[in-house]
Amino acid sequence: MKGEFFLDPYKQNGKLSIRLVAPDFGHLDPAIAAGYNFTQRRTHYFFLLMLEGSAQHNVDLQRYEIQSDELLFILPHQMHQLPGEGHGGDYYKIGFDEHCLYLLPRTFPFLINPFNRQKIAFSTAAVNRLRSTLAVLRSLLSEMDTEPELILAHLNSLLTEINLAYFAADKNPADGKLSKYIDFKLFIEKQLTEQPSIETIAEALAVNTNGLYQLVKHYSGLSPKTFITHRLILEAKRRLYYGEHTSVKTLAFALGFNDPDYFSRLFKKETGGSVAQFLQELR
Repeated sequence: MKGEFFLDPYKQNGKLSIRLVAPDFGHLDPAIAAGYNFTQRRTHYFFLLMLEGSAQHNVDLQRYEIQSDELLFILPHQMHQLPGEGHGGDYYKIGFDEHCLYLLPRTFPFLINPFNRQKIAFSTAAVNRLRSTLAVLRSLLSEMDTEPELILAHLNSLLTEINLAYFAADKNPADGKLSKYIDFKLFIEKQLTEQPSIETIAEALAVNTNGLYQLVKHYSGLSPKTFITHRLILEAKRRLYYGEHTSVKTLAFALGFNDPDYFSRLFKKETGGSVAQFLQELR
């Protein structure tokens, strides 16, 4: 089944697509859960906060070990491989869709993941605040007819706390440079398969090409061209993983490449193996 594990048709509020799970709350019936794949392409936002214990999750084919007082977050369209066994210890998991995010009174830059960090660590004080907020959300989500405004108010507090921790090492996370870099990432996500030129991107962001290079290099460590290439290859891996394309040719065209042979060479250069080898490793 597709990545609906926390949401419809099992949402916990009549008007919001949101679901919360704790060790003793919110689990699907085992017979229903057995019908879902351990690997999913997320269609929504997913958060796992470990309070005690540890867990291993794969995100976009990378393994993350989540320890106590750490949070893993996964964005829509990312590949998420759940652990084969349930979590030990104490934890909260929560998932919600874009509509919930749209209804909140502010935006959260960390959801663009500008620093490519899937994992966030928290101080003891911050974890206690998160625990309290999630406990209230658990109570609110125990009744399907809870007023959405109450749920959204606490979701807003939760994301505010996470956003502050994500940018804790950055003295001014809302500065112009970071905002411009976030705009760059958003532009790439929207135009990825169009493969826009560096000049086109710079013009859209109202910077010169040198300024764009310095900006992207500062936050990602990559040139804009390399950043786009890495993102295209990641998208290729995602689509191959889920069998969305039956041949290298159709995949190449879907990603905006005019020359399938060039795409094949680029894929091998970036991953160290051919598309066929990548598919073989998935079996």
